[in-house]
Amino acid sequence: MHRSDDTTELTLGYSPCPNDTFIFHALVHGIEHAEGLRFTERLEDVETLNRLAARAELDVTKISYGAAPGLLADYVLLRSGGALGRGCGPLIVAREPFSREALAGKRIAIPGRNTTANLLLRLYAPDAAPGIELVYSDIMPAVARGEVDAGLIIHESRFTYPQHGLTRVVDLGEWWEQTTGLPIPLGGIMARRALGEETIRAVDDAIRRSVEHAFEHPDASREYVRAHAQEMDDAVARQHIDLYVNPFSVDVGDQGERAIRELFERAARAGIIPADHPAPFLHPATV
Repeated sequence: MHRSDDTTELTLGYSPCPNDTFIFHALVHGIEHAEGLRFTERLEDVETLNRLAARAELDVTKISYGAAPGLLADYVLLRSGGALGRGCGPLIVAREPFSREALAGKRIAIPGRNTTANLLLRLYAPDAAPGIELVYSDIMPAVARGEVDAGLIIHESRFTYPQHGLTRVVDLGEWWEQTTGLPIPLGGIMARRALGEETIRAVDDAIRRSVEHAFEHPDASREYVRAHAQEMDDAVARQHIDLYVNPFSVDVGDQGERAIRELFERAARAGIIPADHPAPFLHPATV
């Protein structure tokens, strides 16, 4: 964060995935804005964003909910811009199907130790060996080549894994929903507590309006989404947006807060994260 004249410039981190570029298009292009604030975007994969946030290098950033508890000393969760939902969780895929119990003996590629996907894997299969970290886009090819036994896949990979000759072992989002009855909290937006409550609320409101603009003008961000979607075709990008951008992206709501609380509580009971942490949102009573 730094000031220029009467404008406060904030760094804003998010991924190049279609859901994030769709959400933040209006904000970073000045279609929606917050009075006295200007955003400089930094696009990185979510595990890189988790690591940058761990060093408090970004003012506002997308993070994995799996990483959020470790960031709460410096950051607070925002209500808008995140990814929660149903039918959108990470998958474990392999060349051949195998049982839940067999996970303990498998070499599993993961998209990052701090990702929500890896947290869900650890909750689902606590006896599984520590995963082998790969960039998420490299996981399916590694499984297909036999370099690892299975892969924990996220993002658009859930639509394309059959093209790699892979089969689904388990849908961890489906497991979570059946176990808890709640939506799956995947990624959220956090802001540095040092920004102060007034600025944090202004940022949250601006992101909410950016999401609402995206819903109202779904074609406005097409070129921006396409520019960062690498080799993804338009149909898969649209599927990606439709799956991960939903009413929870406008506001997590009571149900979303319950889902986040449940994730944190299960992780704490499993000894994966500390049981005590600062309040995730500005209002401690809500979560």
